Amino acid sequence: MLRCRARQVLCVVLLLGSGLLYADDAPEYGLLPLDELLRLAQEGVPRAQLALGVALEHGEGLPRSAVEARRWYCRAAAQRVADAWYNLGWMFANGRGVARDDAVARYWLGKAAGAGVAQAANVLALLGEGKTEQRGCEDAVTLPWMYQRCTSVQCREIAHEVERLAPVYGLDANLVVAVIDAESGFQPRALSPKGARGLMQLLPDTARRFGVKDIWDVEQNLRGGMAYLRWLLAWFHGDLKKVLAAYNAGEQRVIRYGGVPPYTETRGYVRRILRNYGRTAHPYDIAWLEPLAPGRKSDANAALRDLRDP
Repeated sequence: MLRCRARQVLCVVLLLGSGLLYADDAPEYGLLPLDELLRLAQEGVPRAQLALGVALEHGEGLPRSAVEARRWYCRAAAQRVADAWYNLGWMFANGRGVARDDAVARYWLGKAAGAGVAQAANVLALLGEGKTEQRGCEDAVTLPWMYQRCTSVQCREIAHEVERLAPVYGLDANLVVAVIDAESGFQPRALSPKGARGLMQLLPDTARRFGVKDIWDVEQNLRGGMAYLRWLLAWFHGDLKKVLAAYNAGEQRVIRYGGVPPYTETRGYVRRILRNYGRTAHPYDIAWLEPLAPGRKSDANAALRDLRDP
């Protein structure tokens, strides 16, 4: 794709065979000033997200970033933009700014081909067989309701920080923001009557258990909450109903009741997050049961003993 830029305007010329697709109405977004394009993309306009992804992939008018390009393609893909499906498939099939992954490429190209994108079928024919549960979008916040609930600069910065940190903990960024939405409504200074604090509403004991020194620090609070989430995922083998119930009511109560405790608050909490996240399971690794905080091994082992003998 050949692109020119002048006075903050992106000029888009589609060249066949470039691997980048637009629907007939898409060039109007490519011609917008960058600040307007970014605003529309952040508001959830799918074709603006696609156009911004293209601009980022090729460094036209702003620094090139394959990571951010992929994330914007992922957001457009979540809103069923077939061209975004194709562009994701193309990236993974060719290792364009990402590690080549034929299985992920096949998933996205298959969706694009099913939507009538002829080029997708051609590329599919060149790929090997294989399936995967991964989509290459696990580090992107793509939930549609975020465009209505996360409109402030502060909230968008929090979402971006989640995208940066979630892969470190093996977590889907969408699960993390769904938990934050239910816990604190994206308010970093949230304080519950029970003393839970910050974005992920950590209790002081939980914060210490996972090495959080400043519970009000945004990054530390996120890291502590993510460490706890992944520990719970490993303990409950990816069963999100039990994981979320434990995050809300404590592991002991979930063990005692063999599932979600009969508390109105906890049941409503679990339903809300599962509805917003859209899944009931999450990948896990049993190694996540190892404590993350230096010097906290005895505390973590004590917690394990308590869970085994409630």
